Amino acid sequence: MKKKLHLLFGGKSAEHNVSLQTAKAVINAVDKDQYDIQPIFINGTGEWMSGAKIEGAVTDIKLLTEIADQPADSPFALTKADSQDVQQVVFPLLHGPNGEDGTVQGLLEILNLPYVGNGVLASSTGMDKIAMKALFAQAELPQVKYVGFLKKEWEEKKDALTGQIEAAFGYPCFVKPANLGSSVGINKCKDRSELDKAVAEALQFDRKVIVEEGVTAREIEMGVIGNDELECSVAGEIVPKTEFYDYQSKYEDGDTALIIPADIDEHIYREMKEMAIQAYRTLDCAGLARMDFFLTEDGRILINEVNTMPGFTPVSMFPLLWKHSGLDYPALINKLVELALEKHEEKMNIRYTMD
Repeated sequence: MKKKLHLLFGGKSAEHNVSLQTAKAVINAVDKDQYDIQPIFINGTGEWMSGAKIEGAVTDIKLLTEIADQPADSPFALTKADSQDVQQVVFPLLHGPNGEDGTVQGLLEILNLPYVGNGVLASSTGMDKIAMKALFAQAELPQVKYVGFLKKEWEEKKDALTGQIEAAFGYPCFVKPANLGSSVGINKCKDRSELDKAVAEALQFDRKVIVEEGVTAREIEMGVIGNDELECSVAGEIVPKTEFYDYQSKYEDGDTALIIPADIDEHIYREMKEMAIQAYRTLDCAGLARMDFFLTEDGRILINEVNTMPGFTPVSMFPLLWKHSGLDYPALINKLVELALEKHEEKMNIRYTMD
């Protein structure tokens, strides 16, 4: 019997368009003999749509509505009979706030539905770069120096925060919205004037901002999948032609080199693998995550961040890492669905009463 796979895509986020690309890729790759596909679109204002309503909202993904076997009036109008007779799994193909940050994961937990990927804790801490780095510091994982602050703090203490940043690590530095991915709102700053402009831009996307030390280093990434038993992919290197790996380099230019496997020594790979697993455990990740590292000129390995819903098109780094590790795109989707069902089954064995 086919599994029913509900694909959540779009979302109320600056990464909305990235999610559309991901949805199209997964739709094209999923084995239709194994899954009945149920697309669920979330538009830019947060409205949920299913069935024929999607076609009017997302004309370039008409294929989604054409292959929906049983369009539902409501995204989660799941009958008791369905839940007993058909295995149903939700695959949140959402990036950024209101999708990757634990909000949708919390909803799915309340609805008691199995879903692909990380739970509430890992999703929320993985999204918030300041919280994530605090947990990494507690776990004694090496990372770049950073300063984080709220919009209100910047408005009231801009000079003091600027002085703190300059005393801690100076320039160049990177300014980022604390709760966003895909390099949206990120800028490299070489002086105080550029810092002011970059913070102003970052605050358009989030009320929290993080400023990180700029280091001269190679950017190395590694994929991890699993719940309790973890597997790590080969390592891959990002070599952007721009000054850093920004949004345009990732999604528009198409000229950034992805070197897989990365040309690194075996002992460096082993150390990164250990750090990747430690970071995965520290955030209590499940299903999948992409681990991003800096490898400095003097051989230091610094963890940059964990992405709990990495780019997921066939040409994105995470699927390519697994393709080079022996798990192609359709097989990777199947594996993640299996892990979702495994995680849900374990949850169902937890007692919630004292009876």
